[in-house]
Amino acid sequence: MPILLALDASSSACSAALLLQREGDDDILVSQFALTPREHTRRLLPMIDQVLAEAGLAPAELDAVAYGHGPGSFTGLRIAAGLAQGLAYGLDRPLLGVSTLEALALGAHRRHGLSHVVTALDARMGEIYVAAWRCHEGLTEALTRESVMPPERLQLPPGHAACDWVGVGSGWTLREAMSDDIRATVRQGDTALEPAAEEMVLLAARAYAAGERHAAHDVQPVYLRDQVAWKKSR
Repeated sequence: MPILLALDASSSACSAALLLQREGDDDILVSQFALTPREHTRRLLPMIDQVLAEAGLAPAELDAVAYGHGPGSFTGLRIAAGLAQGLAYGLDRPLLGVSTLEALALGAHRRHGLSHVVTALDARMGEIYVAAWRCHEGLTEALTRESVMPPERLQLPPGHAACDWVGVGSGWTLREAMSDDIRATVRQGDTALEPAAEEMVLLAARAYAAGERHAAHDVQPVYLRDQVAWKKSR
């Protein structure tokens, strides 16, 4: 009966979730989520305390800690990584990094029943973080690699153009910059949908059940960019 905690600060949202899997009984899933731009440091730790309290559990009862490893906000990823690593070190528990784009795809599937999803997050500097997914019965399958690119370069995975594609995430606010083919083939879905720890803890639980374990010092944020550079407004 593993117990996992997940946290995320990769976007303008901040979230924490706890999953208690019980053999022969329904799982317990509790979560906290809020849109808190620039307040992640202040809000994330109380959220963790709240989900633990709601589940009636102490930190020492956790079997693993997970966090949204990116891509996403550079500052937010570092906040979540630092807090998750601190918890994992202090509790001597494994730490699992979870893709924010995959969590976003699972969120679209769970909330809207979508099966073919292009998740895109606004990466600033005229680019998007993006990947394409097939979702079925609560499972996600990556059909492309996670990438950072200008929106006009986005293409669907070969052999899947006839699927009913829906785009979700903040990157789809840049839809007008995408190619005519993409705008004709991919319906725009929920551009306000954010990655959330509720989906991350489910993804982490599957990885944990498959035997995935990482030491806290081995887990690093996934930025997708080698360098961070900001364009000055003109």
